[in-house]
Amino acid sequence: MSPAVLTETVWALAHEPEPVLPARVIAVTTTQGRRQIETHLLAPQDRLGGLSPWDCLRRSLIEEGFDLANRLRFGTTGDDIRVMTTLEHGSGRSRELDDLRTPSDNEAAANFILEQVRGIVENPDTRLIASLAGGRKTMGAILYAALTLAARETDRITHVLVSEPFETLRDFWYPRQPGGPIPERGGAAHDPAAARIDLADLPFVPLRNLFQRELGRSAGTFSRLVESCRANVRQRIAETLHLAIDTTRTELEVNGTLVRLAPLEHLLLLFLARRTKHGEPPYGAYAEAVDDLNAFRQELIESAPKNNFGDWRHADSLRASWDEQDIRKAASGIRTKLPRYGSAPAALASCLPEKGRCSLEVPRAGIHIKG
Repeated sequence: MSPAVLTETVWALAHEPEPVLPARVIAVTTTQGRRQIETHLLAPQDRLGGLSPWDCLRRSLIEEGFDLANRLRFGTTGDDIRVMTTLEHGSGRSRELDDLRTPSDNEAAANFILEQVRGIVENPDTRLIASLAGGRKTMGAILYAALTLAARETDRITHVLVSEPFETLRDFWYPRQPGGPIPERGGAAHDPAAARIDLADLPFVPLRNLFQRELGRSAGTFSRLVESCRANVRQRIAETLHLAIDTTRTELEVNGTLVRLAPLEHLLLLFLARRTKHGEPPYGAYAEAVDDLNAFRQELIESAPKNNFGDWRHADSLRASWDEQDIRKAASGIRTKLPRYGSAPAALASCLPEKGRCSLEVPRAGIHIKG
């Protein structure tokens, strides 16, 4: 909706200490954004001598001595202005997004933006400069996440900063534009030559190499890629953990750090640790674990020393049968408690049950059950 970010960013890149002139520009936008680009950026304007702001920018750069041969390719084609699309439920037809308002709109935008990023970075002869400016905040967040997951060390994420009052002047495009001072609504006119444009580089961690196995597959959806990468991170974290879980006390050690749990929390952790240790598969949902957990709970109660009522297995809280809500509550209690004990216990939190998986994702060799 703010096409001036394109001319401002290109101007800033051209005036860096080591000038950069992109071979091409791609705008990822909505149907509203496309109209703004076509009407304001690429259409002739009287105050610019009948040229469009984009053509003015090119002419100004050429006058400064820049060679634009095979540079700054941009136009009105669908390959230059790429409008995000979604699938209409029921009809099976694609529909261009007019705005991002609903969760399904944002999901569609995430998938579309990821496809654009991956289509560029998979070509080893390209370098991507991704600008977060000019769109809804969710679009910038998605773009940043997409580059973190897919981009390379040589790619960049930028945000353009324009000094006041030019940031809000509709007819401002870049500092040396023709047409004289720009009038401010109800106020003074401002010479564009006085504008200052700064290009901020935003640091990011390129996880591409870490997740090369996942990124080497077909693009899939944004959420699927995120979940695949999360699983990869969880596996790598789990490989660094060593758990010693006591059956006679509500204690466990995580890489030598002692952690104390409530009886219900310890019951769940011990149950899941035993399943992992025995090589049993994870449950796909909390509800699937209820019957086995209740059977284990009863075994644990019966294993308590008969005359030692201080033993945790005699706790009244263990008497009631569990349902899936109890599992969810106990897992949440453990996850909340672990970070209080330091970095190693905090790392265990990612291996606990979560939506779509009820298991303890720690390698069998890393689990020792005492007592």
